[in-house]
Amino acid sequence: MPKKPKAELKPAPLRREPITKTLKQNFMPYAMSVIISRAIPEIDGFKPSHRKLLYTMYKMGLLTGARTKSANVVGQTMRLNPHGEGAIYETMVRLARGNESLLHPFVDSKGNFGKVFSRDMAYAASRYTEVKLDAICNELFGDIESDTVDFADNYDNTMREPLLLPTAFPNVLVSANQGIAVGMASQMCGFNLAEVCKAAVAYMKNPDCDLMEYLPAPDFSTGGELLYNQDEMRALYESGRGSFRVRARWRHDPRAGVIEIYEIPYSTTVEAVLDAVGKLVKEGKLRDVADMRDETDLSGLKLTVDLKRGADPDKVMRLLFQKTTLMDSFSCNFNILIAGTPRVLPVRGILEEWCAWRRECVRRRCFFQAGKLADKLHLLYALQKVLLDIDRAIRVIRETEEEAEVVPNLMIAFGIDEAQASFIADIRLRNINRQYILRRVEEVSSLESELADLQDTLKTAARIDRIIIDELRAIEKKYGKPRKTLLLYGHTEEKAAETAEDYPVHVFLSREGYIKKITPLSLRMSGDQKYKEGDGPYLQWDGSNRGEVLVFTNRQQCYKARLHDFDDGKASVLGDYLPSKLGMDEGETVVFACPPGEDYAGHLLFLFENGRAARVELSSYRTLSNRRKLTGAYSDKSPLVTAMVLREDTELAVFTTDKRCVVFHTASLEPKTTRGTQGVGVVSPKRGQRASSAKPAETSGLKNLGRFRVRSLPAVGAAIRPEDEGEEQITL
Repeated sequence: MPKKPKAELKPAPLRREPITKTLKQNFMPYAMSVIISRAIPEIDGFKPSHRKLLYTMYKMGLLTGARTKSANVVGQTMRLNPHGEGAIYETMVRLARGNESLLHPFVDSKGNFGKVFSRDMAYAASRYTEVKLDAICNELFGDIESDTVDFADNYDNTMREPLLLPTAFPNVLVSANQGIAVGMASQMCGFNLAEVCKAAVAYMKNPDCDLMEYLPAPDFSTGGELLYNQDEMRALYESGRGSFRVRARWRHDPRAGVIEIYEIPYSTTVEAVLDAVGKLVKEGKLRDVADMRDETDLSGLKLTVDLKRGADPDKVMRLLFQKTTLMDSFSCNFNILIAGTPRVLPVRGILEEWCAWRRECVRRRCFFQAGKLADKLHLLYALQKVLLDIDRAIRVIRETEEEAEVVPNLMIAFGIDEAQASFIADIRLRNINRQYILRRVEEVSSLESELADLQDTLKTAARIDRIIIDELRAIEKKYGKPRKTLLLYGHTEEKAAETAEDYPVHVFLSREGYIKKITPLSLRMSGDQKYKEGDGPYLQWDGSNRGEVLVFTNRQQCYKARLHDFDDGKASVLGDYLPSKLGMDEGETVVFACPPGEDYAGHLLFLFENGRAARVELSSYRTLSNRRKLTGAYSDKSPLVTAMVLREDTELAVFTTDKRCVVFHTASLEPKTTRGTQGVGVVSPKRGQRASSAKPAETSGLKNLGRFRVRSLPAVGAAIRPEDEGEEQITL
């Protein structure tokens, strides 16, 4: 019997649906989960991972007990945090005292937890280190058992965890925090605890107070110096976004001839600084530095810079600040979750939200305490009734035949409710003496006055504010520390060029983009210029070692550099290859270069193949920042034929591929400030022809210039006859 052929498996048909539906069903829940449950801190200053870890340690009794192995904490935290042990332990490392990431760490650590200022110093495994909660955590968990915050089930519904921690101080401003969510990010800088408490007290007393008077600037655990700019800082405070500069602190030891750097910016690492300095030394840009090494030990961070004899330490540090991350910018983005909604808040707005939230915590605490007192008084009122006839209570209990009838019989005998009757029935035999009952009843008056005080507090907002203010002042006194980051007022940064020597140089640029910077003495002692095979001279000029150079490429881009960035060379060397030196894109080549001068006076003239010429002011290439690359340096509508610098107006001869020429005065070209201008037509090439070159009329080699002068532009130009050519035309 022949076998039946196997049925062919047909692929399932493709299901078509709008991409908006896919994004809504698949991407949006993920994005919201990252924003709400992972990356953005909340008003208590913690992300969910921080909160789960600290609460687990609190439930383990590590607030008052001895240290335990970190691995134990990591394992217990997995009951709340559905992540691997690596992610949980990294969270603990950042909160630990040994890592020095926070001004006020929450984990008291023992062992190697790495350092925030080191990229390569690895922390020890969790089985080797030990931890407990730091003393400041008393201010996080002091009210957590008083129903001050809401609780929710954990991910498998086996435990309850707090949605927020009732921090008694604005931890959201004290603890530095960073998070990258989907479509948004948060970057919180740290502030000094004592200053934050003072600012919060001042705000609660007067919401319109000047916060900068109490909270002048951020503070970092790594110290350093903050270059204080009041306008920048006020803009940061008022918008919640901004940046400021922080630099390292250093001292000079003249006897040893070294510079010791003992504090670095929070945003960099020791290894990044060492790599940058090593590169500068290799490139010859740090001639006064002999060596730099890391001498960090148990006493703290220390980078030692060996100086050459006669070196100026101030000059060396200025150069290091400008060329390395020893001076760095710190950007802030105060993005915080408020009631599940991410909001970028100014400092005043953060304090407003924290104060409102803290008032609710204190109000809930007072309500909880009042409820406990009311329950206790309710039971003591029953004792008062029993005090009148203790023998009767004993007789009722003795004469009751069944245990289940004791409470109902007491309720009937004394006219009390079930809770009171249960309390009376549970009194031990030794405590039914009159002395015990009288002592308990005497508590009623004090508890009644205490309950009345709590109820009055709940009705009076000013009393709640007074409680918060008193707590803030106590925290400031107990945990406050001096600032670690010093503030530098009135600082003016010197330009990088001022750190370089100023001497005359001759600059040579080849056709393939090799540049040589040669001193006059070296040039006099040199022979012929050496070029790569197939290469040759293109441009040359005299300048200063501190001068700038603008380099234009075939991609309509302009690169800015300073001549002191290039090594002094000789005629016998090829020089620096500009595409590599300036980090140009692949396939990008040099088409023109020029010195802009100190004041960027003059114009650049660009001639394109379509016969148009653009006259652009050199000042258009001047930038206030240290930008090294400008896009759209000239028009891309037609290929560039040549470019030249116009320091003053002159006559220009433009040649075409069909041997025609137009001579015109550059004053007829209107200067433009837009770099990408297409210019105006100066020559009208015939079909199939194009503009080929341009040069000053006096050096063009033409004998009878009058034949080629035109009254209006654009012009076709006159044909060049043999008798007009004084010498062979050379194109650029």
